[in-house]
This record gives sequence, structure tokens and C-alpha cells, in this order.
Amino acid sequence: MTAILGWFISNPTVLTIIAAVVGALGWGWKQRRAGAEAERNKQRDDEMAARDLADEVQNDVGAMPPDAARKELGKWSK
Repeated sequence: MTAILGWFISNPTVLTIIAAVVGALGWGWKQRRAGAEAERNKQRDDEMAARDLADEVQNDVGAMPPDAARKELGKWSK
């Protein structure tokens, strides 16, 4: 068993193949993490845009006189 393992370790072709497989797996893992990070950033940006819009609507409604706000919001709730 040790002789076979020693042959694998000392054989440059086998080492090259092992290194290529490990490199490919590492590259794939890195790409997967980069994609997940990009998706999290996209979701964060979408959430921030939705919050900004909600704040803008809230400010617009708060700036209206109460009677006009009730009338306008009554149309939206249908």
C-alpha cells in the first residue's frame, strides 16, 4: 500500500492531474460564492429601493392635509 501511494506521489503526471482537479474544484467554489454574493447584493439593493419608495409615499401622504390623505388612501384600498 505504501509503495503504491509513494508511486502516486512521485509520479508528475498523477500530481498534475490531482492539482488540476483540486484547482477546478476551488475555482468552481469561488465562482459559486461570487454568484451568491452578487445575488445578496441585488436583493439588498432591491430592498433599499422599495424602502425608499415606501418612505417617499409616506412623506407625500404626511404632507397632505388629513382629509385629502383619507380621501386618496380610500381610493387605493379597493
